[in-house]
Amino acid sequence: MNKVITISREFGSGGREFGRRLAEELGFDYYDKEIISEIAKKTSMSEEFIKEVTDKKPHNLFPITFGHTFIYIDNYYPLHQANDIYIEQNNIIKEMAQRSNCIIIGRCADYILEDKDPFRIFIYADMESKVKRCKERAPEGEDLSDKELRKKINSVNKGRAQYYEYYTGRNWGDKLNYDLCINTTNANIKELVEVVAKLFK
Repeated sequence: MNKVITISREFGSGGREFGRRLAEELGFDYYDKEIISEIAKKTSMSEEFIKEVTDKKPHNLFPITFGHTFIYIDNYYPLHQANDIYIEQNNIIKEMAQRSNCIIIGRCADYILEDKDPFRIFIYADMESKVKRCKERAPEGEDLSDKELRKKINSVNKGRAQYYEYYTGRNWGDKLNYDLCINTTNANIKELVEVVAKLFK
């Protein structure tokens, strides 16, 4: 059976970098945004739309009608679309785990692959460290204040928690759901990876 590592992470904690570096260190395949791309290929939905849907809890709301146009309030999406995406995500993640040793970022992979007994990691950090990391890795042209970044970080993490809890019935970030919880506050990700990689060699 292939070795599978799943990584759940707080926004700004460096979890994506940690996963990528660990995959390189171990020679494992690495899946993150690739999951979104695969879902888009198998559906008629855009990658941007899929990412929006999978970043928050779905809501079974009826649309408001203006003339012949249907709209949804506050970027809420029809429940059936969210569930269709989750089903495709479920199938794709299982296929990825079947192919080879791999590291999978987010997407409820720890729950979806439960029967394969993946090694489950949760990455977190304090707010100051997350704000600092977000500033250092901000895309060109983005210049958010510390206050705006804190608001964004809290919003993203709230969405991730609600999505995870909706589909798994578990509390996102609860230490009982993971095999290893790593605090990256003021830590060097590369050095952390070198230590953790020894668990799998």
